Amino acid sequence: MPAVKLSIVIVNYNVCYFLEQALLSVRRAVEKLGAPAEVFVVDNNSVDGSVAMVRARFPEVILIENKDNPGFSKANNQAIWVSRGEYVLLLNPDTVVEEDTFRACCAFMDEHPQAGGLGVKMLDGQGKFLPESKRGLPTPAVAFYKIFGLASLFPKSRTFGRYHLGFLDKDQSHEIEVLSGAFMLMRATALAQVGLLDEDYFMYGEDIDLSYRLTQGGWKNYYFPGTRIIHYKGESTKRTSVNYVFVFYRAMVIFARKHFAPQRAGTFSLLINLAIWLRAGLAVGQRLLLQAAPVLLDAGLIYGGMYFLKSYWEQNHKYVRTDYPPEFMLLAVPAYIVVWLTSAYFSGAYDQPTKTGRIVRGIFLGTVLISAVSNFLDAYRFSKALIILGGVWSVAALVGRRLALHFWRYRDLRLNERRQKNVAIVGSAAESKRVRQLLETAAVQARIIGYVTPNAAEQENSPSHPFTTSPDDSLGEVRQLDDIIRIYALDELIFCGKDLSASQIIALMVELPQQPPVAYKILPEDSEYIIGSSSKDAPGDYYALDIALNLYQPQQARNKRLLDVFLSLALLLGSPLIVWLQKEKAGFLRNCLRVLSGSSTWVGLRHAAPPRRSARAILSPADAAHAQAALTEATRRRLELLYAKDYEPSMDLSIILHCLRELGRQG
Repeated sequence: MPAVKLSIVIVNYNVCYFLEQALLSVRRAVEKLGAPAEVFVVDNNSVDGSVAMVRARFPEVILIENKDNPGFSKANNQAIWVSRGEYVLLLNPDTVVEEDTFRACCAFMDEHPQAGGLGVKMLDGQGKFLPESKRGLPTPAVAFYKIFGLASLFPKSRTFGRYHLGFLDKDQSHEIEVLSGAFMLMRATALAQVGLLDEDYFMYGEDIDLSYRLTQGGWKNYYFPGTRIIHYKGESTKRTSVNYVFVFYRAMVIFARKHFAPQRAGTFSLLINLAIWLRAGLAVGQRLLLQAAPVLLDAGLIYGGMYFLKSYWEQNHKYVRTDYPPEFMLLAVPAYIVVWLTSAYFSGAYDQPTKTGRIVRGIFLGTVLISAVSNFLDAYRFSKALIILGGVWSVAALVGRRLALHFWRYRDLRLNERRQKNVAIVGSAAESKRVRQLLETAAVQARIIGYVTPNAAEQENSPSHPFTTSPDDSLGEVRQLDDIIRIYALDELIFCGKDLSASQIIALMVELPQQPPVAYKILPEDSEYIIGSSSKDAPGDYYALDIALNLYQPQQARNKRLLDVFLSLALLLGSPLIVWLQKEKAGFLRNCLRVLSGSSTWVGLRHAAPPRRSARAILSPADAAHAQAALTEATRRRLELLYAKDYEPSMDLSIILHCLRELGRQG
């Protein structure tokens, strides 16, 4: 068999839509390589159809199917062991490579026989440079500067900026210490010498470990900016999650214990463990603050208004001109606010788009509830008038804050209207039509301004003039994109991968001005997913052909959570009898507590990958199906998607009744 120049290894776990785009770009890059190459996909037991997609669309790929998730290191090693390439590339599934990436990288390695590993210039989904394209070794000093923010304050310092080597020009080649696992090209002979990925690392840290062993073995690692890749990154790392903080920094502890002297490893481990709790606390605090900020702001506005209402009422309308006791502002008003905002929340006041009717309904119900309950609390029965005035002020505060924010963002007062994004498509008329159909089917709130032709030839065949709309909605050519963005106030561009190369798309992302900000997405060739990411830390998102799932609509999500809570409480009350019906009695009480805490849900998706992070399901809709033979995995996924599409709370009740003896199973 002919010698293989390059072996590409991609480990996948439930990112079918990103994997498809990555493989399409890999296919084009392999064609330009000019030498034999082989592509491996190692799937770690995905349930989102990844395996079927690879088989159907990429028959040339060598597919390794794991029946569990052994981790990133072990999965890569499975493919490396059977690879035959002179060079081995570890590539993330949430990447897009340029057409000349493999050719340019292999040529660089050929010219530098001392090179053991190579990394490239990585860009996020908005075309911005990712600093982890080049990294230094995380020694205790470097880790200290990174953890406590000195690296961020002085990114170009040779002392403090060594984690991302910010003092090195990102547009020039450099010898570096650490490669990124998202794109890690290595010489097979170097791997044979220093060994493969250390399987003690489940995820994160294995790239640092292998990079260090390459340099310890006498090889050099290089940063090569002669080609670029997109790394959506947020989809793989989910950096705002506490789980990421623990897994990543624990990996640093493994590295320290393995490679540093014992006395230094102890110091490093202490530092890293301190960082784990610090960063975990910050991650939790940041998430809670972001989620609670609108509610806290509304609570502050209501409280301030109630203080002035109380003062005004005391001085002008109270029958006996005396001050209300301190308990009114310290206890009663906070209790009122909790009731008003809770009622408003369950009425949909915090859903988008904002509906004034939801706010009025929620505050009205809260006011009625406060008035009714206060009749039974003589010690806290202060003033019905202030309760009513407080309800009126609450409506005014909530609506007013939303109006002010809406006007600041959009310069209009049409609060109840969801502002549609202005979207243009960069591609041919045929692909533009396909994008429109995808967006319409996926019910995406967007106004399609038109399409921009990728070349002058197609524009000449179009009857429209640049910057004008016509029946075919042609806006102009790619070279005019800068002006088109400004003239039509575009919010988003969708690039058609069938009409533009990855190199063209990446070049446009980099070259187009950052102001006004425009989001970028890509429709891969013959795909049903339109993929993009708003920043390096934001999860990649996509517009899919899948019909919108009712299960994830805000109102249904709240109803489902309320049903879970009430069912758990009812089951706990009836547990002396119900527990004897369970096949797994100990698990029954455990599951009741887990559902109450929100970490689990009684019914949900166990076989189909949910489109967003959700609580672990104890039962699946497929469990309630009556079939003589065991259901196939595909059938189970289909039943779950039908459940999600048409979800109503009554479905959960029906499934739980059918599976009453299974409530103790492991979720």
